[in-house]
Amino acid sequence: MNKRGIEALVGLFVLLGLAALVFLALKAANLASFGANQGYRVQARFDNIGGLKPRSPVRSAGVLVGRVTAIALDPKTFQGLVTMELNSAVEFPKDSSAKILTAGLLGDQYVGIEPGSSDKNLAAGDIITQTQSAVVLENLIGQLITSKAGDAGSAQGAKP
Repeated sequence: MNKRGIEALVGLFVLLGLAALVFLALKAANLASFGANQGYRVQARFDNIGGLKPRSPVRSAGVLVGRVTAIALDPKTFQGLVTMELNSAVEFPKDSSAKILTAGLLGDQYVGIEPGSSDKNLAAGDIITQTQSAVVLENLIGQLITSKAGDAGSAQGAKP
């Protein structure tokens, strides 16, 4: 093989490596979907969405069943309105519930759907009414400190 042929192969190899890195980065960041996204959109209202972001996963029993497509503030109820696109292969009952959960102790947040028992299924445009908002770590720590301070104050006042 001559020098020009080897240089062309090395250049091709470098381009394939760069393309693989870009693909891996996009998949790891959930910024690109490389498959047909066919599904139906549903919405849910939450009092607090925490750190939920668009493109966050929607899971049921730990299995990816969709993605969050949009997050907005409902101007009438002042609740977070989360729009999700669910895979068309998975049909949830109408009385299913949605929770905002955290992956691990300090991981990313995602929407978890627990199926209900209704005979009718969710359809495009439906709203999931049974929701549980995100647990905010700062609020939990504040409640713990307040309760411990209250316990310490009552224990000191009870001593003779």
